[in-house]
Amino acid sequence: MIIGTRGSALALAQADIVARMLADRGIETSRKIIKTTGDRFTDRPLHEVAGVGAFVRELDDRMVEGFIEIAVHSMKDLPTVRPKELTTSAVLERDSPHDVLLTRDGAKLDDLPKGAVIGTTSMRRRAQLLRYRPDLHIKDLRGNINTRMKKLEDGHYDGIMLAEAGLQRMKWELDVERLDTERFCPSANQGTIAVVTPAGSEAETVTSQLNHAQTRIATEIERIVIKDVEGGCTAPIGSFSQFINNDEVKVLAEVLSLDGTRQVRIEEVIPLEDYHNHASRLGKELVAMGGKDLVKEAVSKLRINK
Repeated sequence: MIIGTRGSALALAQADIVARMLADRGIETSRKIIKTTGDRFTDRPLHEVAGVGAFVRELDDRMVEGFIEIAVHSMKDLPTVRPKELTTSAVLERDSPHDVLLTRDGAKLDDLPKGAVIGTTSMRRRAQLLRYRPDLHIKDLRGNINTRMKKLEDGHYDGIMLAEAGLQRMKWELDVERLDTERFCPSANQGTIAVVTPAGSEAETVTSQLNHAQTRIATEIERIVIKDVEGGCTAPIGSFSQFINNDEVKVLAEVLSLDGTRQVRIEEVIPLEDYHNHASRLGKELVAMGGKDLVKEAVSKLRINK
């Protein structure tokens, strides 16, 4: 079976994870690299790349056209609305959901000097950093992990923000500070790999064996909770769910202003039973508290500054 993937080192590492899991089940695969819109426009912040699914659209198209049978994605990149011909056949067990801070001299977030320059293009990370340390200077940072590391080493930044799961998959052991999910609530589905196949295909049957039930439910809750605020990647939105026992899930979600000075936030333990309705209720609460208004404000400001 042909696995489609982006060509970045991290994307290839994720595709290899799925390939090994399938090989353990006696399924042979080959790999096809597909360049996406997000890969082509590395000279601008991600929110300036047109449309949704900047890292996904081309793989979807190649699959619908029959050129690939399996696609491997960072699940946080998958848009909520998907082509009807395709299905998410498996959600792999989640790796670390945490953000980490990597600095040139090993300094921790609390110890960085006033006005230190931190690199990230994530609107969420930017807002959360400014909420915690308003004195920091946040500077855009695009490119794959290797490119970001080089920019840090060259002195363009005092520190950079990364997803810990990416470092784990690259098998890089670096001196980083893991940031807690209470103050730095992750993006929905951060740390999770999704497998996409044509609906009703043999590939769906085969790859569905890789699905991790609890991770799938947790990531689904994260998407439901923020669905109604309609933010995409253009607004500072965090959403994180985790099982605290077999019957309950802790849900945390927040929407921030771009400068981190204002926020709306929900935190609640919900029962696994009827989790769809509970998550939907929390999403409506997030909107009623002003979450959608903060998103509209953020999108408007980003358009003006574009």
